[in-house]
Amino acid sequence: MSEIKKNILTTLAYFDAFNYPLTREEVCLFLPVKFERKTFDDAMTCLIETRMVYRFDKFYCLKNDQYLAQRRNKGNQKAIEMVSTARKVGSLLINFPYVRGIAISGSLSKNYADDKSDIDLFIITAPNRLWVARTLMHFFKKLTFLVNKQHCFCMNYYVDEQALEIAEKNIYTATEVVTLIPIQGDTTFADFFAANVWTRKYLPNHIMRVSTAKSLKNNWLKSMFEFLLNNKLGDLLDDGFMNLTSRRWSEKTRQKKLNDHGVLLAIVTGKHCAKPDPGNFQSNLIRRFQNKIIQLLAENQHSVAH
Repeated sequence: MSEIKKNILTTLAYFDAFNYPLTREEVCLFLPVKFERKTFDDAMTCLIETRMVYRFDKFYCLKNDQYLAQRRNKGNQKAIEMVSTARKVGSLLINFPYVRGIAISGSLSKNYADDKSDIDLFIITAPNRLWVARTLMHFFKKLTFLVNKQHCFCMNYYVDEQALEIAEKNIYTATEVVTLIPIQGDTTFADFFAANVWTRKYLPNHIMRVSTAKSLKNNWLKSMFEFLLNNKLGDLLDDGFMNLTSRRWSEKTRQKKLNDHGVLLAIVTGKHCAKPDPGNFQSNLIRRFQNKIIQLLAENQHSVAH
């Protein structure tokens, strides 16, 4: 099998794990190598003719299941509504002290949502004030439970400007980084994407979307609050909130408490980051992805042999 065919199958296999078919242009964007368009078109035609890839309307996938295309169309429509809501949420949250950038993440950043979807947000804060910002924002989130709007404020991944580079480097994290939809803090996300150019090793054709973010506006109340904590008191508070959060979440993990989606509650805490503990999720996903590729190539060899 030619390399371009292998790369097309590899791309579709990754999104197959999420039952998410791709358009032709999306397959091009997520290919792990640079390519010539004619070579790509010829390879795609051949894969469809040999029924290694299936086409339903404008979508391509590895499963002969038209429902996947219907599911995606419905999910794309729902995502349009939720992205609009997410932008309003971002306009509110950017006013919190030390918040420098906000982006949409998770399935919504891939243009998919359903009735159970949350608005997942990726937050960038000022250096050494991540935990002050996070604590204030999560205190506010507790208030949203009173009006049943907590699903709109899933602020689950924080980094600060001192440590913008994502530590884990694999196809999963590369995909999550390049599909972020920045909504606040254009220059902040320009710096973030510059710090994560390693993603080009996995996705050399993808263009990161800095232009979707608004510029930061002056906010005198936010500036005043930050002025009052730009000192040793602020340092003590940030460290204290970090240690307190770490202890509370460690206890939740020890007690094996689950979130609304049935996932074990666990986070990774550090001075410059706060993020969900991937546990075995990333490694399991990548292993399933690699096994799928091996299976596809074996099936191709079998069909050629016969």
